[in-house]
Amino acid sequence: MFSLFKQNPYKPFVIWLLTGAVLIYVMVVVGSITRLTHSGLSITDWSVMGSLPPMSEESWIEHFSKYQESPEYKIKNFGMSLEEFRSIFWWEYIHRFIGRLIGVVFIVGFIVLHFKKQIPEGYNMKVLVLFFLGALQGVIGWWMVKSGLVDKPAVSHYRLAIHLLNAFLVFGFTFWYLLDVLYYKHRFQTSRDEKRYLFWVIVFFIVLIAQIKYGAFVAGLKAGLFYNTWPKMGTEWFPSDTILIYDNFLRNFLDVPAGVQFVHRTLGILVVLLTIWLWHLSSKYQLKANQQRTISWVIYFVTIQFMLGIFTLLYQVPIFLGVLHQTVAFFLYATTIYLIFLLTRKNTLSE
Repeated sequence: MFSLFKQNPYKPFVIWLLTGAVLIYVMVVVGSITRLTHSGLSITDWSVMGSLPPMSEESWIEHFSKYQESPEYKIKNFGMSLEEFRSIFWWEYIHRFIGRLIGVVFIVGFIVLHFKKQIPEGYNMKVLVLFFLGALQGVIGWWMVKSGLVDKPAVSHYRLAIHLLNAFLVFGFTFWYLLDVLYYKHRFQTSRDEKRYLFWVIVFFIVLIAQIKYGAFVAGLKAGLFYNTWPKMGTEWFPSDTILIYDNFLRNFLDVPAGVQFVHRTLGILVVLLTIWLWHLSSKYQLKANQQRTISWVIYFVTIQFMLGIFTLLYQVPIFLGVLHQTVAFFLYATTIYLIFLLTRKNTLSE
């Protein structure tokens, strides 16, 4: 891929997209740390431009007094010291700062590239899509935080999932546009084997997104703190007494922590089975060398992710393993997008 960059006439545009993609990844990681350190509700106000962090003791006391009016302080953290507040404040502040930095990078970069006429033809509308999704992410972020500032000291797990999925969506579009520009010389041309294989990769991708969504549900409901055993949940494969507590059958797998964990476990196994199936098909179909290499990376990431999921559960979601688990999910998602891209385009440079 480096050779594609060296030969590319749109290097500034590629660097701009790559910078945005990396920043989105960093923001997802910091967001994971923010969630695991229970820092997300430490800042109780929101503005588009943001504000400077507390620079004096008086400013810290002012921010802390606002936090003391929140449900989280009154119900969960009553008696928290100012020093303890500082630690959770900084993670949320950094998370918001990176979000605004992404906005600045995209807007300023677009203006510079536009006036230098370095934006490839047909990409103005695609850039607008990125702007819209990025702005939407900020709104969703505040909408999510707001759900934990009313009555309950916890954000809605539905809003958390939407926030995470939109972050993945912004990255997905950015990464796809980046690949599109890198492979600008190559047109659509796929073989019959590639089309057949693409179908199963898309099935895998859909299940992967569902798994990421349920990962957000697990995080939002703190479902990872239930049944810290593997492969069974406690002594049972399906502990119905702690899952089937609502008359609405579907709700038991959307709102009940044990039910959500059961679905997340099941989807994890399904991802592994689909990966084995993709590996089997890759030896059956005639695929290009770079496609085969990317399939190998998918297998590696799924293996690591599955093991991380088990250890994260067994050790009751320590911060390091929780962040690493989400990080590998991000790389698996990006690698699958790259595989889909390669299966929909003729890539003669690697042949």
